[in-house]
Amino acid sequence: MAVRNIFTDDASCLYKKARPVEKFDKKLHDLLDDMSETMYAAEGVGLAAPQVGILRRIFVMDCGDGLIEAVNPEIIETSGEQGGMEGCLSFPERRGYVVRPNRVVFRAYNRIGELMEYECEGLSARCVMHETDHLDGHVYLEKVTEPPEGFTEEQAEDEREPEAGAKAEAAPEAGAESEPKSEPKSKGEAQE
Repeated sequence: MAVRNIFTDDASCLYKKARPVEKFDKKLHDLLDDMSETMYAAEGVGLAAPQVGILRRIFVMDCGDGLIEAVNPEIIETSGEQGGMEGCLSFPERRGYVVRPNRVVFRAYNRIGELMEYECEGLSARCVMHETDHLDGHVYLEKVTEPPEGFTEEQAEDEREPEAGAKAEAAPEAGAESEPKSEPKSKGEAQE
């Protein structure tokens, strides 16, 4: 495993759409290991492959309840709304108020090619949307708006719960019924 360079600011890889992963092999495993090590070393909660110069549809995240490795992620459903301050490892020392869905359901393959389904709320939902934006060549600065009147960063920190929520389960086979998913809750700011 190795800590990789994180591309910043005007690096062209941050503004290009990533291609799907086709091979689930040692090269992918090494990239996922490097990405998680890089994310943890930078004290982030998420990192997308384009941020380390790899134009593939991959991100890693850990909002406090364990590492998620998402290969070829697809957003299935979003609901609700949350606003909060965001930052990004590719734009150090910059932050901005961004409105995102409060709940996200997405599917992605894990490192061995198993299709998983995740349901996220709060900080985890914010992180999923932030990282999938990277995969489509978009950065959070494109979504920054003025915070609502009376909003303070201190208020956002006070509202943040200690646990972020993301629940994973194997994606149901076509036509199969799935059990209801729990909805863990969290609020807060993402420092990607």
